[in-house]
Amino acid sequence: MKRRNLLMGAASLATSALLLAACGTGPTPSAVPTPTEDPSGTITFWSALAGMDKVAAAFNASQSKIKVTFETIPNADSGGYAKLSTAITAGNGPDVSTIEYPQLPQFVSNGQVQPLDGLIDKSATVDKLAGEIRGMVQFGDKTYGLPYDAAPMVMYYRQDMLAKAGVEVPKTWQEFEAAARKLKAVAPNAYLASFNPNQVPATAALAWQAGAKWFGTSGDSWKVGVNDDATKKVAGYWQKLIDDKLVKVTQAYSDEWSLDLANGTVVGVIGANWSATGIQKRTEASGQKGQWIAAEMPNWGTPAGAFYGGSSFNVTKSSKNPAAAAKFIEFLTTDEEAIKARGNTGSAFLAFPGLTPVAQQAYDASYFGNDIYAVFNKAYTTVSPDWQWGPSWDLTNTALKDAYGNLSTGGTVLEAVNTAQAATVAGLKQNGLSVKE
Repeated sequence: MKRRNLLMGAASLATSALLLAACGTGPTPSAVPTPTEDPSGTITFWSALAGMDKVAAAFNASQSKIKVTFETIPNADSGGYAKLSTAITAGNGPDVSTIEYPQLPQFVSNGQVQPLDGLIDKSATVDKLAGEIRGMVQFGDKTYGLPYDAAPMVMYYRQDMLAKAGVEVPKTWQEFEAAARKLKAVAPNAYLASFNPNQVPATAALAWQAGAKWFGTSGDSWKVGVNDDATKKVAGYWQKLIDDKLVKVTQAYSDEWSLDLANGTVVGVIGANWSATGIQKRTEASGQKGQWIAAEMPNWGTPAGAFYGGSSFNVTKSSKNPAAAAKFIEFLTTDEEAIKARGNTGSAFLAFPGLTPVAQQAYDASYFGNDIYAVFNKAYTTVSPDWQWGPSWDLTNTALKDAYGNLSTGGTVLEAVNTAQAATVAGLKQNGLSVKE
């Protein structure tokens, strides 16, 4: 069980201290309620996740003491976090927020979310979670949110195109490259996958899977390794695929990318459980039902995985009713009725034990040619616990995305990760943090 104790040791305590030292110690409520209290009152809930309005309505209908007012906010790419941060700083943020795992340490660092310790029944919530997902919301001995979904990284392929190339599902990255070459030989205009410059979290997940550690701590300093040896290996590998035109460089979710999937130009997708809905949406009109399958990610010789996405629910600093907010968060993340209320909003894979089958019942996965949930479950078991996010994801995300803009004019993936490393270190130092490379 050692792998399930991600942020429970001395290193995690240092991480927590460093996060809180970045911008203060965060809020300390004068009277912290206990989980046994029966809170009441009105709270506000902000989320960009589809269907959360239905979940809030179901909670309101299930009891009469707490009233949730829901507001949809933009997603990360559309400025949702900027809006949330500004509102919390101004004192008029929501009681309950939705924050993805890479961004959560930044909100903790800024003192914008409250610890849930004393507000939730930990034995019935976080203590039941696997260590690798618990580590996404715990820093040291404090819990700053409850995880909603786990998002194991997986591959999707057109099985008919693999068959045309005469290859099996690649189990290693070496086999993936060989399959891409065989596909190109029989279908010169096709690519086994695309490389998406606008999806920095995908780069992080690929590096994570290879054993990279972009962030860590050493004493009272942050260690930054966005261009560590494992990441350089990943960068070199993908650069070779790009140079040999075995993968296509294109922006994920763009019109071009959608058309590439629909017309068979791109026949594989690096994604997660949540990608299934988007693949179906973009390809079903082209008669591709039954052709797409999910598969575990190719590996570097040993089964290994990573998370690609995932969100937590949190009580913000500006909450005036944290006890009621925490009660609602427990419902959001542990109650079957919350999952049922959200309905068929996609191929959800949830963090709390026993909830994924409930979500699976609501999602029609018959479009795919295999049992995609069996693949999700297998991929989840291989996620490496040796990963933590840094105190300011915005720095790394922006720097790497900007550097990827040079790929079309002669730039390389390796140059991009080197640029992101330098920008991350400089930015953290500018924010007053001690950094080691």
